[in-house]
Amino acid sequence: MPVTGTANHYRWQGEDLVLHCQLQPRAARDEIAGLHGDRLKLRITAPPVDGKANEHLMKWLSKLFNVPRSDITLVQGELGRQKTLLIRAPRQLPPEMLIL
Repeated sequence: MPVTGTANHYRWQGEDLVLHCQLQPRAARDEIAGLHGDRLKLRITAPPVDGKANEHLMKWLSKLFNVPRSDITLVQGELGRQKTLLIRAPRQLPPEMLIL
C-alpha cells in the first residue's frame, strides 16, 4: 500500500481503498479530471445505459489500480453519478489521485 493517508475523496479501510467519485459518462476519453466537491471527478467514454458506464468504470479502475476487475465493488450509486467503490488491496495508485 503506497500511501496511508486519507483525503475527502478516498479513505483506507485496512488494505482496501474506498473511493468516492463523481462520474461523467460519454466523455471524449477516460480520465481523472480533478475534484468535484469532496469526490474525485472521473470522465469515461461509456454511455449511462444498461449498466455500461458502471462496468466500463470498474474495468478502467482495475487497470489504474492494477487489480482484477473482481476486486472492485460498487458500494453505492448504481444509478447515479455519485458513486462509492471499494477497491481491494490496490497494487498501485494513480498519481493524479494523490496530488489532489
